[in-house]
Amino acid sequence: MTSLAHQLKRLALPQNDSNLLVRREVASLLFDPKDAATMDRSTFYALGCTGLEELLGIEPAFLEFQDTLFSRASLTLERSVQSKEVNEKLDAGISLFLTRLCPYFLLKPAHKCIEWLVHRFHIQLYNADMLLSCALPYHDTNVFVRVLQLLKIKDATNQWNWLHCLQKPGVPLSRGALINHCYSDLSFMDFICSMVTRSIQVRNCSQLRVIFSFYASTIVPALDAVDKVSDTIISKLLPYVQKGLKSSLTDYKAATYMIVCQLAVKVVMESSLVDSLAVHISKSLVKEPVLAKEGLGCLTVLLQNQKEGATGPRAVGRLCSMPALVSTLQVMAAVHDVRPLLRYLLPHLVHSVFAGSETETDELRVLESILTSVPLTKDLDRTMLHLLRPDKQSSFITESHLYVGALDSILAGHVTDISDTQQKHLFHHFLSLSLCSGKFQILGDSDTSLLLSLKHPQPSVRVSAVEHLMDIVTSGQVQQQIYRKLAVLVEQQQGSGLRQKTSFLVLTQTLLLGLGGLSDTQHLLTAQRVYLLLERPLRCEQQPGEPADLEFGCVLTCLLRDFIQTLRCDDASFKGKLDSPGRVIGCSLTWPCDWPLTRHVTAGEVWWNPEKMDTNTCCYLGLLCRMFSVLMSGATDGPTAGSFRQLMKLLVQVHLGDPVMLFRFLSILWGYGSNHGDQLDVKVGAVLQTQALYMGGALLSNQPDAMLETLAATDSPVVPSLLCCLSSPVREVRRSALAALKSLSGASSPFQPITERLLKTSEEIIADPTYLSQVLGVLHAESSSSKSRKLQASMQQLLSTVQTSSCPSYNSAALLDALSNVSGQSVLSVLLPVLDRLLETGPDTPSLLRDEARLMQLVLGKFDEASAPLLVRDQNCLDLFIRALRTPTQQHPDVPSCQMMALEQISKSFFSALGDEKVQQKILSVLFDLLVESRSPAVADAISSSFKGISVDAQLVANELSPPQKPNVSVTVQQTRRSRATQSRKPAEGSGPEGGAVSWRRVTLILELLQHKKKLRRSQSLVPVLFSLLARSLEPGSADHANMEYTKQLLLSCLLNICEAVLCLLMGGNVLDEEKFSVELVVQVIRASDVPQTHHHALLLLGTAAAIFPEKVLLNIMPIFTFMGANLLRLDDAYSFRVIDQTVQMVVPALIQVREATPSDWSMGIVHVFVDALPHVPEHRRQPILTQLVTTLGPAHFLWVLMLLLFKQHATQTDGSASEKDEALDRDVDFWVSVCSHFDVGDQLTSLINILNFLLQLPDDKDDAQKKKEGEEEKLEDLIFSLEAHSGKELRHFKFLNVSFMAQLLGKHVVVVCLFVSRLLEEILRYIHSVARCVEENSDKPTAKFWRVLLNKTYDVLDKVNALLPTDTFITVTRGLMGNELPSVRRKAMELLNNKLQQRTQWEEPQVSALLQLTSDLLSIVGSGHVTEGAELAINRQTALYSLKLLCRCFGSAHQEAFVPVLQQAVQVVTVTDEDRNVMGSALLCVAEVVGTLKTLAIPQLPRLMPAVLHVLSDRKELLSSEIYLLSVVTAMQRVMETLPHFISPYLQDTIIQSSSSSSSSSSSSTNQLSARLASLRSSIATLLPPRVLLPSLSRFYSNLLVDRKQLVALMSILKEHIGHMDREQLNVHQSELTSFFLTALNFRCQHPQVGKTSRIEGCVIDCLIAMVMKLSEITFRPLFFKLLDWSKSDSSDRLLTFVRLSDGVAERLKGIFVLFAGNLVTPFSELLRRSNSDELLFASDLAEEKTSLLLDLVLDCLQKIFLYDTQRFLSRERAEALLKPLVDQLENQVGGQQVYQQRVSQHLVPCLGQFAVALADDSQWKTLNYQILMKTRHPDSKVRFSSLLMLMELASKLKENYVVLLPETIPFLAELMEGEEDIVSRCISPTLA
Repeated sequence: MTSLAHQLKRLALPQNDSNLLVRREVASLLFDPKDAATMDRSTFYALGCTGLEELLGIEPAFLEFQDTLFSRASLTLERSVQSKEVNEKLDAGISLFLTRLCPYFLLKPAHKCIEWLVHRFHIQLYNADMLLSCALPYHDTNVFVRVLQLLKIKDATNQWNWLHCLQKPGVPLSRGALINHCYSDLSFMDFICSMVTRSIQVRNCSQLRVIFSFYASTIVPALDAVDKVSDTIISKLLPYVQKGLKSSLTDYKAATYMIVCQLAVKVVMESSLVDSLAVHISKSLVKEPVLAKEGLGCLTVLLQNQKEGATGPRAVGRLCSMPALVSTLQVMAAVHDVRPLLRYLLPHLVHSVFAGSETETDELRVLESILTSVPLTKDLDRTMLHLLRPDKQSSFITESHLYVGALDSILAGHVTDISDTQQKHLFHHFLSLSLCSGKFQILGDSDTSLLLSLKHPQPSVRVSAVEHLMDIVTSGQVQQQIYRKLAVLVEQQQGSGLRQKTSFLVLTQTLLLGLGGLSDTQHLLTAQRVYLLLERPLRCEQQPGEPADLEFGCVLTCLLRDFIQTLRCDDASFKGKLDSPGRVIGCSLTWPCDWPLTRHVTAGEVWWNPEKMDTNTCCYLGLLCRMFSVLMSGATDGPTAGSFRQLMKLLVQVHLGDPVMLFRFLSILWGYGSNHGDQLDVKVGAVLQTQALYMGGALLSNQPDAMLETLAATDSPVVPSLLCCLSSPVREVRRSALAALKSLSGASSPFQPITERLLKTSEEIIADPTYLSQVLGVLHAESSSSKSRKLQASMQQLLSTVQTSSCPSYNSAALLDALSNVSGQSVLSVLLPVLDRLLETGPDTPSLLRDEARLMQLVLGKFDEASAPLLVRDQNCLDLFIRALRTPTQQHPDVPSCQMMALEQISKSFFSALGDEKVQQKILSVLFDLLVESRSPAVADAISSSFKGISVDAQLVANELSPPQKPNVSVTVQQTRRSRATQSRKPAEGSGPEGGAVSWRRVTLILELLQHKKKLRRSQSLVPVLFSLLARSLEPGSADHANMEYTKQLLLSCLLNICEAVLCLLMGGNVLDEEKFSVELVVQVIRASDVPQTHHHALLLLGTAAAIFPEKVLLNIMPIFTFMGANLLRLDDAYSFRVIDQTVQMVVPALIQVREATPSDWSMGIVHVFVDALPHVPEHRRQPILTQLVTTLGPAHFLWVLMLLLFKQHATQTDGSASEKDEALDRDVDFWVSVCSHFDVGDQLTSLINILNFLLQLPDDKDDAQKKKEGEEEKLEDLIFSLEAHSGKELRHFKFLNVSFMAQLLGKHVVVVCLFVSRLLEEILRYIHSVARCVEENSDKPTAKFWRVLLNKTYDVLDKVNALLPTDTFITVTRGLMGNELPSVRRKAMELLNNKLQQRTQWEEPQVSALLQLTSDLLSIVGSGHVTEGAELAINRQTALYSLKLLCRCFGSAHQEAFVPVLQQAVQVVTVTDEDRNVMGSALLCVAEVVGTLKTLAIPQLPRLMPAVLHVLSDRKELLSSEIYLLSVVTAMQRVMETLPHFISPYLQDTIIQSSSSSSSSSSSSTNQLSARLASLRSSIATLLPPRVLLPSLSRFYSNLLVDRKQLVALMSILKEHIGHMDREQLNVHQSELTSFFLTALNFRCQHPQVGKTSRIEGCVIDCLIAMVMKLSEITFRPLFFKLLDWSKSDSSDRLLTFVRLSDGVAERLKGIFVLFAGNLVTPFSELLRRSNSDELLFASDLAEEKTSLLLDLVLDCLQKIFLYDTQRFLSRERAEALLKPLVDQLENQVGGQQVYQQRVSQHLVPCLGQFAVALADDSQWKTLNYQILMKTRHPDSKVRFSSLLMLMELASKLKENYVVLLPETIPFLAELMEGEEDIVSRCISPTLA
């Protein structure tokens, strides 16, 4: 695009956009552009108003826009044509609205409002910036994309062109793109900032939070993303930052703080700018202290990142006046670093305080508060103390204790600076303020305090201070306190400086010197603390460093050596007997090879078990382990490795001198990593464990065989500890343990078979940590199967190690974990003592450690399938297992309780392996006891899970449910009652609720377990006890149990599960004893309970029992279903419905198998129960229930029974009004049909056949039934509908319901089975015959109407069956019915045929042939009539004629010959004069159809047909009596005319006459169809007949029709249409003939001078003539025109009137062409105008004045049209002069009276003269015309003057500005008129002048 194009595009206005003028697509936010184009403006306005109303409910501030942007006036406002001021005002309103709308942009009402603004005000073009400003905060939403797609931003120069790439894909604007554009385009950054300020100006409320959030989240990341913040960016942001800091809005201020922080971090600003920002921030904190923490944080960031000293003192004064300054700083200092702010504040505050300024009070308060409350960290305290000079710090000395280190440093440096005596005095005075404790006491030798002496630069003073300190320590007065304080002091000396290291060493040595004199406990505790002080520097110094570090490390090793030698433990039982403390017997310096071989320690425990040691011993062992860890780490490598090796040697010599003792210690290190108790407070990691293992392996490799055998003995912990290490997850630990085992392999040991196998598989063990358990499992299997006693003994010894009480539980657990694949009776028997020990309970028994709990879990895991037989053999084992089951305490959250562990072991295999039913019974009993006693859901779930998994004999469960030593169940009801009576007489005994009976709670819980139990053997053995419990639940005393109904349900459910299981076993024989199954008891439960759920379970049980014992259930079937109908069917829940469903499905089929499958008493009874209960069943449940019932019973046998019972139920309902009954009937019929629709169509039709048979068996009336029933037995129909119990009315209603239902049902189906339909049709016909007979028999009885209605309903059923019949069958059946003796049946057959012919459009050829054969039967019906026939026979004949008509319409075109007899017969009916009019009408319609089909074959019948039809038309009386009859005649005539137009010329005259006569006869008729038929007939005559035939006839007809003028109108309409249909050649041929006719016809006025009566006919003639004129050329019209002109001047003056009317009509049609001929009319018209204005009479008759007025109107109208269509300067000067005076003079012509005059002037003269003036087109002639009119204003008659004034107004309106030249001469005349007295004239002058 060129630069010029760019400039033009910028100058283009939105209103010039061509898209605004195109409605194919319209911009829309909510709708598709194409859809929006189809919507009108009112729709968008309503949408916008709706959105505004919804917004008003949220924010009332939108009310001001209701009268502006959303007013009614805005509907018509188009801003593109408004002025600049209006558009500016409109832009301001839109800007204000969009700004306020921004916070609510995502709401639907906002979208509606924007839609209106887009549609009406085109804001996407005019206000694009404001629209985007409203939507931009939501740039990541789809709504923003829709707004963006409305904009025209394709041009590269558009500021929003960068968003153009998002329009087409429709994706939201990403945050990254927004931020990038923000810092790259500063105008966009300014746009975002100005958007915030604009929003603040509009409103100040919390809804602006979204804008502030967008502002901060955009500007801050933009500043962060830009590489360098330029001065331009700062200058853009600075004004908005200042506004934000000054603003009172919290969110705006917070956003500004964030921007300032980002600026401070990103760029180093000028000092003046930093100072200005700091002052503004301080002001904002003082003005609005809401964001105190945020503001101070912002100031801190600013000071931290800018140049130090850039901020002046102005901000300090502002901050000091801030009330919450110090408290806020205190809170911030706890989390953040506020040193930059304090570093800025403190110097200014100190300076202000000591300078004595005016604000000293506030600043002093702030300074004191800061020093008191805010910690001065790092070097800030020193900075502060430097500021506080010693000579001026007395006010702050009280705070010096907070910063002791800094104070000492400052004072130490200040000592060297003092030279003045006064200064020294002040300094000592300062020091004396804090000398309040012993550490500041003055020593006599040095004249200084103890503390300062210890730190004195002179060595002699420090030695003196240490000696003094030693005296205090050895005095024993405050030893503990001194040691504690010394330790604290040593802890404070942790530093890298020389002084700190020296102090640390000296103080530590001091502690070590006094360590030996402490008591045992105090000694160990102090030693532990001292070692902790040594451990940290020892670990730090293990790495090589500077020489000073090496020296420090050497001193540390010396201290550690002293510590090792000083440490002691006096527990003799722990270490055995030593000759002297601290010395090992026989130990030489050649460590460790020269250990004594004979005097090793053997006393004490085999294992060192930290779990059983006292605190001192644990502390001692912990110190040894810690020292071992440090020494091992230091001895590996480094410059001090040798020293550490020596220390390790010393440690072993002093504390672990005996080899056995050493390996006990190493065994602790080998396995302590798995100890969760951590009694030693030592963390033994994998590294230390590996080091200890390698050390142990090295030591073992250098031991003599005797010692190795000792270490490998059964009482040694070495081998078991090494085995535990082999399952470590760390590979190196396993490798080192194997190395140690290999070193031990040479010694003879009970564990040698195991170790040898392990060493053979060393690679696998190193690779897989779980391989050890596999190897041990294999070894155990081998030891069990082989005869290797050594291996067996070895495995047994390993298990015995676990059993040892001294073995730590974590080692035992690790060994058992390694033995996870080892199980069996022998294993479990060994571990039983461990379980016994762990299960010990008592008040003094400590709680189990976590490792002990883990050990118990592993021991209980050995109760498995392999060890289960031990429970049978060993009572102790069983007791221990039961004890475990009864131990519920969980002592550690990550280890399950003992009870849960034991429950997990009860698996299917374990329970089955027990074998002994007594043991199983015992365990089951314990489980059930736990279930009853425990309140823990987890225990209940575990018991349930265990019980589900095991396979149980049902007899065991039955034993738990039945009371001991009592029979299980009473077999019969009588025995149950006797048992119940006996028990009620006995007093309650025992612990049970009923004298030894099992408690109901226990029963309930056991039954709950049985609900989901599948692995239950011999479940049928539970049946007796369950029925016993069920009988017990029915006893009176059991009703007190709270959950008895629930218990009953459980019992019934268990019985149901057992029956279902038994059903699966019935194929193998009867496994359930019928005598033990009490159906009567279940029925009794149903009767006794009121709970629906209990009923459900009982019914389900009976349903299942019916399949097992059908005969037994059959005896109780009716009580069951009676209960269901009375109770269960009334419930509205899915479960009840399912119960009914299952009961029906299970009970009924079983009973049907026993009895016959046909309706019987019990089956009828069941259906009766359901039908009787149906009104009480919820509506949505009725259909499924009945459907399931019939499906189960068999729809082929019981569906019709159900329907009949439903009909009977409805027929016997008598309540309600007539409307309510109708509604109920419709509702019930729909329900019946819906029920039937669920079954197969064959079943439905079979049911209908059975219903018809049932209806045929019923008597006609109740009286007849009584006669027939005497002495007979009750039949099936009595079971369904008892005549004795119902009235005759109910019987009739019942029959009517049956027939109505059949009609409704048959109308629902499309595809049926032919066999069933044929049978159904036979039954329908039988029933029709029966009903028809009843109609005849009861014709004179009150029930006659009922039988007729029933017959009609039966016919309706027949119609529906007809619709179901196959076509071939239908034709055969119909032909048979047409031969029936009853007329009604014949008529119904024909009606069925007619319906079929009307509905179907395609037929096969055989079917067509069969249908054509029906014509003979139909013709026989048509020809069977006579004059005296009855009404019914006449109807049949009409129906037959209609059938013939339909047959001819469907098949006549292809089979014309077959319908020739039909035409003959129909014509025969028409020719009979005394034929019934309805029959004749039907015959005429048939004739019309057949003639239209036969065409030329109908010609022979025309001589008979046409005279008959014309004769019928001539009978006016008959025609007027029946319009349908007339319609039939006209239809037949029209069809004959359309089909054979060339053969009716002999009948043409009569046809035209009769059609015209019929038209006149029917002119007053309201029948539109008849009018259309007559018009069509006349149109056929006009268009189908050739001119040579029609025109001569018309001339002849005209003279005959002069009498009847209405017929002339019809005749003229025919002629007019005929002329319009003629082509030009035909018209030229017949023009002369037509001209002669028209000259004759135009003379009608002369022959009939009445003006009003002749106008219509004359108008019709003129219309015909004009139709002919419109087809003539100019050459042929001119002679005709002159001929007519000459004709008008001859004979009568009435011709002149006719001619003028003709001229007016021709001028209207020819328009400008007629002007060519109008020149000949000027003179005659001028003369007529002159003569009419004179006394000369134009007409001689009595109506002369009326005719004259009419003539004037026509002349003026004709002239007006000539002037109007003049384009050829028709008005020459001569013609104008000839017409001007006569036309103007007509203003005075008042012929016809005043009213006629006024009408002529206003409607004819004024328009004519106005158009005359326009046609003149000449100033001089206008002047003449105007003057002539003005002269008429002086006429004496006011009417003339008024007419002249009207004429002047018309003249002025026509000439417009050309009339200005005529005003000078017009004004005087108008002035004269105003002076007149006539009010009407004066009133018209004012608007004329205006």
